[in-house]
Amino acid sequence: MANAEDAPTAVAGSCRWPSALRWIPTSADRIVAAEKRLLSLVKTGYVQEKVNIGFAPTGSKARWFRSSEEPRFINTVTFGSNKENAPTLVMVHGYGASHGLFFRNYDALASHFRVIAIDQLGWGGSSRPDFICKSTEETDAWFLDSFEEWRKAKNLNNFILLGHSLGGYVAAKYALQHPEHVQHLILVGPAGFSPEADDSAERLAKFRGTWKGMLVNHLWESNFTPSKILRSLECLSVKILCG
Repeated sequence: MANAEDAPTAVAGSCRWPSALRWIPTSADRIVAAEKRLLSLVKTGYVQEKVNIGFAPTGSKARWFRSSEEPRFINTVTFGSNKENAPTLVMVHGYGASHGLFFRNYDALASHFRVIAIDQLGWGGSSRPDFICKSTEETDAWFLDSFEEWRKAKNLNNFILLGHSLGGYVAAKYALQHPEHVQHLILVGPAGFSPEADDSAERLAKFRGTWKGMLVNHLWESNFTPSKILRSLECLSVKILCG
């Protein structure tokens, strides 16, 4: 396992305009470089690949599949295990993250499993088609269909599936949709789960009817997301994320 003191440190110095230009959504090369710096702290050997998931799976409800004939790919890292016949563990990150989130866990997990971690579609080093989903059904299809096409491309039929935060929601939905492929399901702080008595749905519906709710909805529909806000703040975002 990598030690905390060995982790790369982001220094929040003075914000300068030229450096801010690098913090834009299209800087995929910088994202991949950051992931590689994190993986350099992992002792277990790994293989990194961009898995082609095509552009038009049959029957998909996600419009991103039909927006272009350009193939999509999922950034994937695979850590081999010294354990013979080790089971396969697939790891799915949460909102605004990437497979680099798990870098401190890879060495320990690889001693027991063949570990495969992905960047979900639209994040990290994976393809970034325009997010034009307008409903929960389409949004679910965005993640579930892209994950299923990735599974087919990797020829995985029986694996342990771990999801963190939003990745937990995706993993749970996928396990319900394709139980034949999931040997075990592990949810780490999953999003979308609440007590039966929780009234969050009712409170959210009321909030959407207020001017603040309509403003937030308009910003979201305009692709003005929390991640974009943090990127626009440049080095100040480091202080915000680190508290």
